[in-house]
Amino acid sequence: MKAFAFVFPGQGSQAVGMLDAWADHPAVLETLREASDALGEDVTRLIHEGPKEALALTTNTQPVMLVAGVAAWRVWRAEGGALPAAVAGHSLGEYSALVAAGSLTLAQAAPLVRFRAAAMQEAVPVGTGAMAAILGMDATLVKAGCAEVQAGFAADSGEVVEAVNFNDPAQTVIAGSKAAVEKACEVLKGKGAKRALPLPVSAPFHSSLMKPAAERLREKLSQTVLLAPQIPLINNIDVAVETDPDRIRDALYRQAFGPVRWVECVQAIRARGIDTLIECGPGKVLAGMAKRIDPTLQGAALFDPPTLGEVKGLLA
Repeated sequence: MKAFAFVFPGQGSQAVGMLDAWADHPAVLETLREASDALGEDVTRLIHEGPKEALALTTNTQPVMLVAGVAAWRVWRAEGGALPAAVAGHSLGEYSALVAAGSLTLAQAAPLVRFRAAAMQEAVPVGTGAMAAILGMDATLVKAGCAEVQAGFAADSGEVVEAVNFNDPAQTVIAGSKAAVEKACEVLKGKGAKRALPLPVSAPFHSSLMKPAAERLREKLSQTVLLAPQIPLINNIDVAVETDPDRIRDALYRQAFGPVRWVECVQAIRARGIDTLIECGPGKVLAGMAKRIDPTLQGAALFDPPTLGEVKGLLA
């Protein structure tokens, strides 16, 4: 079998009915039951019925994406799928990866992720923060443009704009205060960016404005029992494989207000001799990014019975 890695998506890939194709699979039913018990609400109904607006609320999006990623993982294992050579997760997806690697249980992770989401939402009032995807521009130029815009504001203005998600060589996401992000979009387009797309999110994730949320999360993490991952897990704040629970906690704390170094994560996976990257959970975003980051990588997605068959065939 080919060497392969599993990667787990974060916010943005959620959809009403995203587990319907596997609705009767015992592994999915058990995953939904565990998550519902842990959260004290009917997660099955939320995912199946939505509505879309409810799924888009950060406090719902983060738990349901965790559940969807873990459900796909458990189906893979229940159907005889082999263990990957490495795992990683984009932003929130790192929590799904930690469950897959045996560091956290789903019963621990679901309320932890909901707490994380609530802390993030409360850190910056809705409408005062923003994020935007900058397309067709090298990340170093995006960072320089953000620094230039930041320098144009008074030090005590409270305006912030930073590069926070390094998704692929031509896509970098910026985040911060609304006015600073809007100004950065204007400046970066003037410097040659093909597009600057505002993202429909409710908070400036992974920016320094999330530091208050991270401090609350650190307290919660200190009370959470973590085990050493049983599969090498490449984290996205340091692009490192950690086995010490305290270092994992610290990475999760810093990840809340630090950048997602996804390009480097994928490069680190490739450097381990892995040539196939499987996105475990709804959507094909990460699978598509993989090929843009390194054309020698094969990317595929696993989210329903047909894609399960495709992945098995690909890895045979």
